[in-house]
Amino acid sequence: MRNFSNYDVDIRGKSSGVLKTICKKCLPTRRNKRDRSLRVNIDTGHCHCYHCGADFYVPDDNEEREKAERQAARQHRAAVAPQHFQRPVFDAAKTTLSEAAERWLVETRCIPQSVIAGLRITEQEEFMPQSAKKERCVCFNYFEGDQLINTKFRSGAKHFKMVQGAELIPYNIDSVLGQTSCIIHEGELDAASSIAAGFKSVISVPAGANSNLSWLDRFMETHFEDLKEIIIAVDTDSAGLRLRDELINRLGAERCKVVTYGPECKDANEHLVKYGIQSLRIAIEQAAEVPLEGIFTATDLHGELRALFDNGFGPGAETGWEAMDKICTYERGRNVYVTGIPGSGKSEWVDELVLRLCLRHQWKIGFFSPENHPIVYHYRKLVEKLTGRRFQNACGMTEGLLARSEEFLAENISHISLKGNVAPDRVLAKARELVVRRGCRILVFDPLNRFDHNPLPGQTETQYISNLLNKFTEFAMQYNCLLIVVAHPRKMNRNPVTGATPRVGMYDINGSADFYNKADYGIVVERDKEVGVTRVYVDKVKFKHLGAGGVAAFVYDPVNGRYLPCEESHDPSVPIDKRVSGTVYDGTCWLPEKEVF
Repeated sequence: MRNFSNYDVDIRGKSSGVLKTICKKCLPTRRNKRDRSLRVNIDTGHCHCYHCGADFYVPDDNEEREKAERQAARQHRAAVAPQHFQRPVFDAAKTTLSEAAERWLVETRCIPQSVIAGLRITEQEEFMPQSAKKERCVCFNYFEGDQLINTKFRSGAKHFKMVQGAELIPYNIDSVLGQTSCIIHEGELDAASSIAAGFKSVISVPAGANSNLSWLDRFMETHFEDLKEIIIAVDTDSAGLRLRDELINRLGAERCKVVTYGPECKDANEHLVKYGIQSLRIAIEQAAEVPLEGIFTATDLHGELRALFDNGFGPGAETGWEAMDKICTYERGRNVYVTGIPGSGKSEWVDELVLRLCLRHQWKIGFFSPENHPIVYHYRKLVEKLTGRRFQNACGMTEGLLARSEEFLAENISHISLKGNVAPDRVLAKARELVVRRGCRILVFDPLNRFDHNPLPGQTETQYISNLLNKFTEFAMQYNCLLIVVAHPRKMNRNPVTGATPRVGMYDINGSADFYNKADYGIVVERDKEVGVTRVYVDKVKFKHLGAGGVAAFVYDPVNGRYLPCEESHDPSVPIDKRVSGTVYDGTCWLPEKEVF
């Protein structure tokens, strides 16, 4: 049932079908109050007014209930932090700042006493690891509601630490609730400076210029989703610029503005101290929109150009497979096309590739992998690769390892699983949500033939594939992701003389030569069962500083699903069963330990 009355729609007692009724949205402005301009499909809930253009949808009771349940679940997730986080204890006896600390904040940093009190800034003696002794520290307390979540300690020697094992959340996060805009700073004093300048919705990132924004995930829906304007007011050094770009990427360039500080000022507090409250307010109010997408000048790219001049091309992200890293490293904003005959181990190898990138570089992963169904089976394989143990009791898989694995997977890996049509545009829309809401930096589409492909009338297969690959390229560039696509080759015919099947190449991918032409990376996985080796051919690396291509050999470990580096002899005089040597076995647990602050 659909409750049309909640949407001010009179269906005149009908229970199904299509009818026309009065549109309450434009009725007050109509001369003819009896004109039934609103078309209502009672069965689908779609309503459209042919007079004012109003177009809306009335959900049924089940949809309303599910929406309410999802909203309640989101609120619950936001309210309840994971149990493993430690909580600092707020001691009311420590709420009074010493005269020296308060003078430093007020007279040196220009933070009014009212702001100090409102932010509940305190002072206490704390052991600081940098000096290996106790120091008198100003305490920036991170509250969520009335709950103290974390504390950052800052000593007079500019030593910093946070509460060990505490959750990372934005500083002053409650100020964002119910607002349409907010200001994001890199430090607590900068946030206090903006509040001093009269702004209310002001936060600071918890970990300085660290561009790992996993702490943002819990607040995306509850605090940031409805914001219309986000002013990014981070530091202007290289680390701050990286943080700025990452925030823009996560929060959406269309609603972000960037603050420019006065001469010789790298942050908001320096601007406040040097130029005063009114000047800081003007600088924030005049924050510039992010430059138009697709239009650049040398001025827009000054920072990047200067960094390239000073530092040259840096290497891409390494995997830890030494032989692979010599021939190929990875860079975000690129696309990777992987092929190989059925049964060659393409998916298994890609799984390990992305896990290694995630573990070494904190790149979260999103999978669209319909052949890994049910999804829990895929998680089982990933747990085995992570732990180096079989996914079963009495094989070294303990309850503790399983719990740590599940925690890691929950934080870093997501799956797209859609009902009905899985056209590329629909999957890419979900992939964008993973980038924005979950911070995914790697997207795996495996395999390409499991998409619902619907070429336009009159469009050839080659034209369709070319357009599709352009979409993949644009997505990778726009969202600064590594996009990995597994594609099957066309059927390969055996050599009638030798009986051998030729090695698959990038030009053999079914559909178009554009798979090679438009790839940033082209990789072929080949399993030689006779020799007992898996060869990974890097047939294309578009940019020379990322690698020159080549081949790496591996032995597949059926116990944990890992690919073990090895050496392969190509001397025909060596017996087939002796051609693989130097296998580097690895049964260690890869799960990272929790960060300690």
